[in-house]
Amino acid sequence: MDNIQLLYVANNVTGKAAACQQSLLFFMRVADLDYHKQVEVVWAGEDGVWHFLPALFNRKANDGQEYWQAEIVFPPQAHADIPGDIRFALRLQAAGSEYWDNNEGGDYFSGAGCGGRLTGAAAILQLSHAEQLQGGQHSVPIKLAVDAALEIDHVTIHWTIDNWQHSHTTSCRRQAQRKSANKAVYAGLHLAHVWSGRIRVGDAFRLQYSISCENKEQTLWDNNAGQNYALSRTPLRLLILNLHCYQEDEQDRKFWQIANAIDELGADIVCLQEVAEYWNDGRGDWPSNSANIINQRLPKPFHLYTDWSHLGFDKFREGVAILSRYPLAEQEARYVSDSHDAYSIHSRKVVSARIKVPYIGTLDVFSAHLSWWEDGFQQQFQRLSAWADGKRSADVDATLLCGDFNIAAGSTGYELVVNGHQYEDQYLAANAPALFQQIFRVNDAHWRDYLADDYRIDYIFMDKDSGLRACSARTVFTEQDYGSVSDHCGYLMTFEPL
Repeated sequence: MDNIQLLYVANNVTGKAAACQQSLLFFMRVADLDYHKQVEVVWAGEDGVWHFLPALFNRKANDGQEYWQAEIVFPPQAHADIPGDIRFALRLQAAGSEYWDNNEGGDYFSGAGCGGRLTGAAAILQLSHAEQLQGGQHSVPIKLAVDAALEIDHVTIHWTIDNWQHSHTTSCRRQAQRKSANKAVYAGLHLAHVWSGRIRVGDAFRLQYSISCENKEQTLWDNNAGQNYALSRTPLRLLILNLHCYQEDEQDRKFWQIANAIDELGADIVCLQEVAEYWNDGRGDWPSNSANIINQRLPKPFHLYTDWSHLGFDKFREGVAILSRYPLAEQEARYVSDSHDAYSIHSRKVVSARIKVPYIGTLDVFSAHLSWWEDGFQQQFQRLSAWADGKRSADVDATLLCGDFNIAAGSTGYELVVNGHQYEDQYLAANAPALFQQIFRVNDAHWRDYLADDYRIDYIFMDKDSGLRACSARTVFTEQDYGSVSDHCGYLMTFEPL
């Protein structure tokens, strides 16, 4: 397969002689030889002056290929001043080499106003596919070019927003094409008809579709080489981090590091533990509250809910917090420990909020910092679970217990969570799905052995009946990733609806 290959060109002219507008569109397939590559169209109009038009990445193709496109629109002007007929070739520069598609040395030709034309490399070509649904986007335009020689009568989009549990169809219309007076010979190019339609997705998180093209004899499919086309919204990003209660050197710089990471990572919800503010005779000191400081350093502060549990390090009110890009409802703080004594480190309070995340659903989120096993973890986790279970309703899409649980993976405390058959370790679900199945679904008798080298004590446990799935999990705030900011690392996880 050629390293660069023309698939489609369109040369359209609209308006009258005194005010003509011309547009040129080029669509090509490019070998992914190097991340740093330059793709361009080298073209000349009727004046014979050569120009270089950069192409932009469109989408991934199969077998190490990519689709690229280049487009230029000329403002209305006199017909004599537009480029008119053009000659062109394609150039790829990658990994120190140069590759051309120049129609076997003869250049390609496209006459002014001739519309769209396909090469023999593609009889049906999707021109409009995007890889992501944008926020606020409720419909998806579809445009494809079809070889006119196929004499297609009907083009239909077959689509789903729930992984084919239900399917829908949308008919496309063939765009009217102006007749061109240009009778030039188009070597290597075939007349194309352009069909367009629009899929109404509403607030759906994802869309999958394929396209059928029917003539009197057969039905041809464009289903992305058997994989269907797919696009989705940005997944939910949830970050957890223990802040180490003002015990860090260069603490102010590290607050800036955390705020910058929240912004750059695009976190939507942040659950913090060992949130501290000066004790101030038990009255606290909001300006020194570490969650508040981090929040105020975000480009746009989040919604924040925090509460404290006990005196920490003899000078701080120590607690937990939830920061959210989206409004917090049903905010609540409860002690889950036997002790409610503000002077005891065994007093543990958890904060909770209900968050409605666009395109994801309604979440019950808990930020927790529980005690070690010997100091009451069992009773605290059981109270937390009962609290969370009591809030669950048909309106809630997921329940997430987040934070520092002070139980090592594979420990007796972790076994308590596993044997509860309700809450599951999402870091494991994303990064080791086979092991996750052995532990949380099969309950392999030897599962503890598999976690011998896993020293995590910070988790996101999700209710197994939730309507979300973890699609990635990443360790952050290490020496290699945003730098150390605490005696704990952080975890960033992404979730999407089932």
